[in-house]
Amino acid sequence: MIRIKFGFTFYFILYSLIVFGQRKDLKGQLIANGDVEGIHILNKTAPKYTVSEEDGSFIIPAKVSDTLFISGLKYESKEIVITNTIIISGILRIALVEKINELDEVIVGKILTGSLESDLQNSDAKTEVNFYDLGIPGYIGKPLTINERKLHDADAGPWGHIGLGFGVNFHKLLNRISGRTKKLKKIVDLDSRDKCIERLKREYESIIFENEYLAENLTTEFFLFCQEDEGFLELCNRNNDIEAIEFLKLKLKAYNNNRKSSSND
Repeated sequence: MIRIKFGFTFYFILYSLIVFGQRKDLKGQLIANGDVEGIHILNKTAPKYTVSEEDGSFIIPAKVSDTLFISGLKYESKEIVITNTIIISGILRIALVEKINELDEVIVGKILTGSLESDLQNSDAKTEVNFYDLGIPGYIGKPLTINERKLHDADAGPWGHIGLGFGVNFHKLLNRISGRTKKLKKIVDLDSRDKCIERLKREYESIIFENEYLAENLTTEFFLFCQEDEGFLELCNRNNDIEAIEFLKLKLKAYNNNRKSSSND
């Protein structure tokens, strides 16, 4: 009887060493009130690395005692030590805490001296608020689209600094290495092209096709043909009516020539 118990215990320990000693794909889920796409998950023990999907899900190889490091621009960094329970369940849920910018002490208002001349000279009523002076990320340009905000968050900030110690912007670096920044740049570029071509189509379609008819499907194909031109976005940014019309007319000739060549082949 003792031999049977010893044998069972031995095989249980051996099984545990085999199962928990090997890394397997661990499914994770990030939970937060804001955007959870593009959060970096690093297995510091392996090391293995991945980036969260749009819904906050991710998969990373891990085993018992591995340490996961979760890092995002908007959230506090976290370290998670993988336990037996996590490995057995195969699922890890991580709640993220949004960063809170700590501001230096700010004096609101002025202590007036009673001297009109002195108070006017010391008044800063006309001074514009500088977000960066207050330590608050700010943007004063035109409102960004969703994809532009994602790109800005992924590639924000300088690469680092050299002072008493060397600092590296790991968030920016990891987004570059993983290809996320490159992917978002392509998406933003395509969004810009789509937005511009819709404007050109709306404003100049009647002029371009005044003396020439194209079926609806060919019209769509023609504008896509224009959109793919290397200098298309530069033309759009100049916002010049004459240039835009000349461009579309030249592209229409090229498009028709391509169609004729294709039909002759």
